[in-house]
Amino acid sequence: MLTVGVRAVVAWQKIEQVLISTFVVRVQIMTHIARLVAASFILGFSCVAYAGPALLNVSYDVMRDFYKDLNPAFVKAYKAKTGEDVMIQQSHGGSGKQARAVIDGLEADVITMNMPPDIDALYDKAKLVPEKWEQRLPNDSLPFTSLQVLIVRKGNPKQIKDWSDLIKPGVQVVMPNPKVTGNGRYSYLAAWGYALKQPNGNEQIAREFVAAILKNVPVLDSGGRAATTTFMQRGIGDVLLTFENEAEMIAREFGRGGFEVVYPSLSVRAEPPVTIVDKVVDKKGTRKQAEEYLKFLWTPAAQEIAAQNYLRPQDPDVAKKYASQFPAVKLFTVDEVFGGWRKAQKTHFEDGGSFDQIYARK
Repeated sequence: MLTVGVRAVVAWQKIEQVLISTFVVRVQIMTHIARLVAASFILGFSCVAYAGPALLNVSYDVMRDFYKDLNPAFVKAYKAKTGEDVMIQQSHGGSGKQARAVIDGLEADVITMNMPPDIDALYDKAKLVPEKWEQRLPNDSLPFTSLQVLIVRKGNPKQIKDWSDLIKPGVQVVMPNPKVTGNGRYSYLAAWGYALKQPNGNEQIAREFVAAILKNVPVLDSGGRAATTTFMQRGIGDVLLTFENEAEMIAREFGRGGFEVVYPSLSVRAEPPVTIVDKVVDKKGTRKQAEEYLKFLWTPAAQEIAAQNYLRPQDPDVAKKYASQFPAVKLFTVDEVFGGWRKAQKTHFEDGGSFDQIYARK
């Protein structure tokens, strides 16, 4: 019995030694992993530091593809000019929501919206930019323009040719929400302006016309790209109201065989402005890089990229080169028809404005 007990103790001691050895090996492995993680963190931090400052461009969702093309070109040009590295980060969404995010604390170095009111709000509500921010860059800080078009199914089965066709029974209209998106507001104002400029047109007729269009809208999406998804992927609607340049993005993503672009007889000139966000760039020390980024938009190289993305360039030489892809359309501006964006915003899109009044009775 004693011999058996001794053997049992010896056996247990051997097991204990194995367990201790295993624990030591595990500790050594974990220590090695920890060292690797620490080294990776240091290396990663070094890479970030080497990459130079990072700029955040807060923009509206239809511009994803344009800035995807533009940013590498700017980074390369800036490096060649200054010898410095710079990183560009993007945030996209409905323009109104994006502006509110910046007002609420999203640290955008630059904001590139599709209508001036979203930048005016940065001054009105948070003094993030100067009151006359648009005077700091050429063309009232508009590097390019666009307009609202009608996108229909291939073959145009509902025979939609102009804004007047959108009120026909059985026509489903897809558009972004004018309360939260510039894309939707441009479509709303384009239809309103069209009605005003018809024979015997007046404000009451325009109001009734837009109300009739909204009755044919099955869903108001949160942004231009969301409306495109509703129309192209979900197959909802007979016509999509959106920017001209979004039509090209649809072609690239979904192919050119499933839709057609209808240019109306009259449309609104879309004016997408840009600005640095002063309080952010001064806090981060990125004013120089942010200013260079926006100035780059007016260079011939950037204007070419804009034209290739179906944005109408401001550079006359680039505009002439790409003239064949931009049909001539009779346009009006928000200033001409609505007395400016501030007045249009207050009259139509603020709480209790014409949109709320019309849509509540839909």
